Amino acid sequence: MQAVSEVGSVARLSKRVAELKPSGIRKFFDIVATMKDVISLGIGEPDFTTPKPILDAGIRSLQNGETHYTSNHGKVELRQGVAENLQKLYNVKYDPLTEVVATVGVSEALYLTFTAILEPGDEVIIPTPCFVSYQAEVILAGGVPVEIPARLENNFTIDPDDIRKAITPRTKVIFIGYPSNPTGAVAPREVMLEIGKIAEQHDLIVVSDEIYDRLVYDFEHVCFPALDESLRRRTVLLGGFSKAYAMTGWRIGYACGPADIIQGMVRIHQYTIMSAPTTAQDAAIEALKIGEPHVQEMVTEYNRRRRLLVDGLNRLGLSTFEPRGAFYTFPNIKATGMDDETFAETLLKEEGVAVVPGNAFGPGGEGFVRACYATEYSKIEEALRRMERFMSRHG
Repeated sequence: MQAVSEVGSVARLSKRVAELKPSGIRKFFDIVATMKDVISLGIGEPDFTTPKPILDAGIRSLQNGETHYTSNHGKVELRQGVAENLQKLYNVKYDPLTEVVATVGVSEALYLTFTAILEPGDEVIIPTPCFVSYQAEVILAGGVPVEIPARLENNFTIDPDDIRKAITPRTKVIFIGYPSNPTGAVAPREVMLEIGKIAEQHDLIVVSDEIYDRLVYDFEHVCFPALDESLRRRTVLLGGFSKAYAMTGWRIGYACGPADIIQGMVRIHQYTIMSAPTTAQDAAIEALKIGEPHVQEMVTEYNRRRRLLVDGLNRLGLSTFEPRGAFYTFPNIKATGMDDETFAETLLKEEGVAVVPGNAFGPGGEGFVRACYATEYSKIEEALRRMERFMSRHG
């Protein structure tokens, strides 16, 4: 089937859209949807329901008739809450009136950021393996993703020398995303400081996706723009409520950054989305006010599951490095003699356990699979029993 359909000689789709690769994650979800008795370690979504006080705030919002547009920037109360929370957690200051915008999840924040700052042909350095949207969002904005490896020997954190080697006259952005999806890696402070030096030396913008910032285990999350004021002025910080507050379906995120960039993002936002959902904004305001005990409760449970899955995978001969954040493990499956796609397909077919092939996350993911522990403890135990049977045949 041709990627570009035509009427006469006129292509229906733009070249950049027609050439976008389908999501490797969605491919496996589509297969899983046709099967019974599948334990999914694939989907990167909390299995928790949004905490009740946050749900109640959304319900109150509707009952009070809050069913109208908000400011394009988002409700002032939400932007103030985001700014206050970031200052409390990381001592980084943003003006809620000019340097914060509420978005429809981090996905929209990504789109707005790249569309606002990239000229056609501008290059964005992206470490892989990484979340599947990053390269696609750059391409949709007319930019060029330049992939560099985040290697296992470096605990899947960036080697700053690889960034230096990738810089060309067309480079405009360094993209970072820690804690990492799919690896669970968390970048140490010294690496972040070195990336900051490179950005300043070459006058580059840094885009930092920190959606998993609250989900860290026995490790420090380094908020990139909090490193120093000069870096804050060249960084767009992306965050949201989906992961830490179990609010994926609410579709509420935010971007913080220099006022000129945020204003450019709002210009696009007002013509494409108008404003983030009002009900979700009200729920997010409540999450920032009362959500901390719920966040800590979920982090404790994720950590328990993390220990079970990491230890279990290593015991089965699937060498797994220690993830320090998010809710993913990234086991090496080369001991089976299979490539990652064959491993995932065979495991799903034979044992009904769904994982995602590492190559879905870019070339740095080949030879690994992503297994998520955002599912209940007993299901992870059963998944490990099934994988043990699988490895007895293929290990």
